[in-house]
Amino acid sequence: MRRGVVLAGLAVLGMVLTGCPPTYPNCSSDEHCKERGEVCVQGKCQECATDANCKEGFVCEGNKCVPKPECTPTGNECGPGKRCENGRCVEQMGARSGCTTDADCPAGQTCQAGQCVSGRAGGGECSYQPIRFEFNESSLTADGRAQLDRVAECIKRENARLTLEGHADERGTEEYNLQLSNRRAESVKRYLVTLGVKGEQLNTVGYGETRPAVNGSSEEAWSANRRVEFRQ
Repeated sequence: MRRGVVLAGLAVLGMVLTGCPPTYPNCSSDEHCKERGEVCVQGKCQECATDANCKEGFVCEGNKCVPKPECTPTGNECGPGKRCENGRCVEQMGARSGCTTDADCPAGQTCQAGQCVSGRAGGGECSYQPIRFEFNESSLTADGRAQLDRVAECIKRENARLTLEGHADERGTEEYNLQLSNRRAESVKRYLVTLGVKGEQLNTVGYGETRPAVNGSSEEAWSANRRVEFRQ
């Protein structure tokens, strides 16, 4: 009789334990991860299992949603004069070496003797054109640095005070793009300070994807929106 009571008690205990969901991050179905917006992958709650679990513009890598690469080594997304490197379209060496006018050269360079070379503002009117960035990058390009060389001389000559406004394209989450836009603004500030601009003359702010320069979901629009603008 006593043995029967013990067995019955164990059976009830087993039923109770079976009805309890696993403790996070353990799981046995997506339902156990739903509250956190995750999915169950091999018994663990993860951010994603496939690209379908990620927001548009992101892909699933290592069960984490990361920005989708701009290009692939075997694709032709970059077009003529560019190649795919680490998921980004970059100019091939020598692609812009020849020129006939300044318009043939990247921003911050001038055409001299048929070659694009970095030029500084010297005298003349200052122009604070936006600094462009590569996809998912906050580091400055060679064109961006050359452009900032000219901007630094303008700031020092005019003793200007500027706000550096960082922006991102629409791809990615709002939180991620806000952080990226802040990093871009800080990157511009750091470079200007290395050129002799006083840090107190520069304020930084990030707007993420909320203030596009060009509306649209094309590479042309995305490229225009990855930028830092100058406000006096």
